[in-house]
Amino acid sequence: MKAPLIAALFVSLAASIGAAAQGTPKPSAGVRMLGYYVGTWEGHGETNAGPFGRAGKLSSHMTCKWFAGGFQVLCEGEETGPTGTRNFLNILSYDESAKAYTEYSISSRGEAEFDQNGRLDGDKLTFAVKQDVAGKPAHFRYTEVHVSPVLMTYEAEVAIGGAPSKVLARGTIKKLR
Repeated sequence: MKAPLIAALFVSLAASIGAAAQGTPKPSAGVRMLGYYVGTWEGHGETNAGPFGRAGKLSSHMTCKWFAGGFQVLCEGEETGPTGTRNFLNILSYDESAKAYTEYSISSRGEAEFDQNGRLDGDKLTFAVKQDVAGKPAHFRYTEVHVSPVLMTYEAEVAIGGAPSKVLARGTIKKLR
């Protein structure tokens, strides 16, 4: 039992020494852009009827803060819509090697999602995700437009099994503080 513990301590110590030798890392411009999300936000929108539920109003409230070290942003909140209320936790980060944004999300309904390759073009952040829905290939696209430092719009779309894209939801999110 002592050998694995000693090996784990050695690996941890070696990583710490290596990091210290390189100096304290500094967040890049891509990472610093995540600061846009820091604060408390309130959202309002609408869903369209489709493969994931009925049409209706959406509302959300979330608070985002920098994670220790200043390289990721944690957002915790609640969303209410036609299917009820769910709580969520999102981790936003920037992948330096891919030059892309990532988001890992979990919810109080047991959902987990990992979105990679988010692209920022000016004020527009877009994630494109491929996965199966009911055994058919589906292409999801989520787009945010950072209208101002305190306002963003969003739109979520899906195309299932080669059908044309349909808007699932759209709305606005305003920064309260």
